[in-house]
Amino acid sequence: MPIKPVLRMGDPRLLEVARKVEEFGTPLLEALIRDMQDTMEALDGAGLAAPQIGVDLQVVIFGVKRNPRYPEAEEVPYTVLLNPIITPLTKRMEQGWEGCLSVPGMRGMVPRFTRLRYQGSDQYGKAIDRSVEGFHARVVQHECDHLQGVLYPMRITDFRMFGFADVLFSGQAAPMDE
Repeated sequence: MPIKPVLRMGDPRLLEVARKVEEFGTPLLEALIRDMQDTMEALDGAGLAAPQIGVDLQVVIFGVKRNPRYPEAEEVPYTVLLNPIITPLTKRMEQGWEGCLSVPGMRGMVPRFTRLRYQGSDQYGKAIDRSVEGFHARVVQHECDHLQGVLYPMRITDFRMFGFADVLFSGQAAPMDE
C-alpha cells in the first residue's frame, strides 16, 4: 500500500475531533490500517493516528520493538485501536520527551499519566481492554490525543523544554517520534 503524506502542525484538520468508527472489518478500514502501518514503518514512528493522514476516524496504531537506538524504551505490542476510551488509574503524572510525525524535527517535555486503562476495539470489532504503565501509557495517550485534535505541544507546560531535536540532543540519540 502507498505511504501517505503526514499532515503537519498548522493544518486545521489536525485540530478536529475524529468521528467514531461504526463499521468494522470492511475493505476500506483494512486499506486504511495497511496505509497507516506502511506510513508509520517508513517514517520509523512508534504510532500513528488516522487524522494524521487526513482520515477523520478514531483509529490509532502503535507498537515499539526493542531498539538499540532507544535502549530505555520498553517494548509496546503492536496494536490497532478503534474508538478508544482512556481512564487514568492514578493521578500521578510524569514528564517525558515526545516527538511527533506531525511536528517533525521537534521534541518537547510533556506530562502524562503514568498508569491508565484503555478500552476500544480492533478493526474487527473485538474488544480491547488493557491496563498499562510507563512508555506504553505515554504512547497511547499521545496517539489518542490526535483523535481529540490535540498535538503534544499543546500539553507542554515549560517551553524551555521544547525545541529542535538536533539542538536539544546534539551528540546523543533523540527520543522517539510517536
